[in-house]
Amino acid sequence: MFGLANPTKFMKFSSILLPFLTIITVGLFVVGSYMIFHAPEENLQGPLGRILYIHAPAAYIAMGTFVFIALANFTGYIWRHPLADMAAKNAALIGATFTLLTLLTGMLWGKPAWGTWWVWDARLTSLLILFIIYLAYMSIWQIIEDQVKAARLATIVAALGLVMVPIIKFSVDWWNTLHQPASLLKAGGPSIHPSMLIILLIMFAAFTFLFITLLFVNIRTEITRRRARAIEMRILQQNIQHTNISTNNALDNGA
Repeated sequence: MFGLANPTKFMKFSSILLPFLTIITVGLFVVGSYMIFHAPEENLQGPLGRILYIHAPAAYIAMGTFVFIALANFTGYIWRHPLADMAAKNAALIGATFTLLTLLTGMLWGKPAWGTWWVWDARLTSLLILFIIYLAYMSIWQIIEDQVKAARLATIVAALGLVMVPIIKFSVDWWNTLHQPASLLKAGGPSIHPSMLIILLIMFAAFTFLFITLLFVNIRTEITRRRARAIEMRILQQNIQHTNISTNNALDNGA
């Protein structure tokens, strides 16, 4: 795996893998979407319960992405792998998008269920804090030009975000919340009907493959952009050297 930390090897490996990832991702979403719209309605929530099939996978990907970011940043800080910080940086926008999707679907569910778009519930509030940390993390890479300094500061912010993950996960157990308790990843196994569980697992897989696919695309884009920038700088330096030589020759001839 460490061999893939080389940008050239990663580009070759990802170019082979991306078509398969894309096909699998699209296939899972097609199957999952079909099953969502043909699934039996939940007894208490009715059609509203279908939001669960988007909300729950998005929430776990949102949290899992920050775990990935923290591990990638720590790897980059300790072992200095070329792609580690790049992977963390490019995963942030994806994770932030999933977090926003979780918040929005939660609000859509909360309005008819609780009678309001938003409540300062422990689960919702902690997830909102994670979204803010995502924004702060991305801002570091945008504002600080020195990539080494940006990576160091980003590692600190990543550690802060990592702390939020278990708080979000266990908030419904630690505090009295309006949010329903865990029904999938819990002691004793899932407490939902097998027909719903199958759809959830398919959507979990679909969102996971979507994350991997988007991450590969983002990393490849940044590698290409960095290579293009390096070529531009090399051409610029050559032009400057050529101009200096021409100027010196002109001065020598004039003398």
